[in-house]
Amino acid sequence: MSILMSLGKKKIVLGIDPGLADTGYGVISCQSGRLEMIAYGSIQTKKGLELSDRLVTLEKELYRIIKRYQPDEAGVEQLFFCNNVKTALMVGQARGVVLLTLMKNQLPLCEFTPLQVKQAVTGYGQADKRQVQQMVKTILGLKDIPRPDDAADALAIAICASQWKKY
Repeated sequence: MSILMSLGKKKIVLGIDPGLADTGYGVISCQSGRLEMIAYGSIQTKKGLELSDRLVTLEKELYRIIKRYQPDEAGVEQLFFCNNVKTALMVGQARGVVLLTLMKNQLPLCEFTPLQVKQAVTGYGQADKRQVQQMVKTILGLKDIPRPDDAADALAIAICASQWKKY
């Protein structure tokens, strides 16, 4: 448990699920062990644009989210193994922009594997996507499972980051 949570102070955590076409984000608040959803969504870039323009869009939109919600820390999913090298390279570049933007905004960050996120949210590292989404809904007291999937994943990453000292 982080120092802020143990003192009962409110902490804002930003979760990021990096991608080039869609980068999911989720913002939660943590206070005295209670988690609440503040916002979630997806930063989308247009497929027809040059890669550099898409990366600039990602950076600008993430900067806007950071300024709006003023998170205390962030969690980012690590790049997982991908069979398609081209996709992995593009996601890796988007992830680099995410990490750079977080660091430029002086946000402490932690990185998690998909297995760590699943373990933190469901208690089982091999949980499927639907199980993770259902637990995100339950943990945050939401009426529905967040959509799009990238946003639900980002909320799961934020939940994991809110507990990061435990892992």
